[in-house]
Amino acid sequence: MTTEAFNHLRSQISTLSESERAALARELIMSLDGPRDDSVEKAWNDEIVRRVSKVQSGKATLLSREEFRTKMRARIGQ
Repeated sequence: MTTEAFNHLRSQISTLSESERAALARELIMSLDGPRDDSVEKAWNDEIVRRVSKVQSGKATLLSREEFRTKMRARIGQ
């Protein structure tokens, strides 16, 4: 694509509404990810269900944002 064609495309995109630009950006980013892997999607869904169940059953230890930051800073040596 030439610089002129790219600039023309950019100009056209700038006339889109915010929601249209967001939808286009999402599609462009998704096009960079490659084909969807359903097994990965299922694994993430299973992990989310497992974590939510632990929280709901009281088996998970929840941290405040500040507690989390303190632990992470200690872990990376800051």
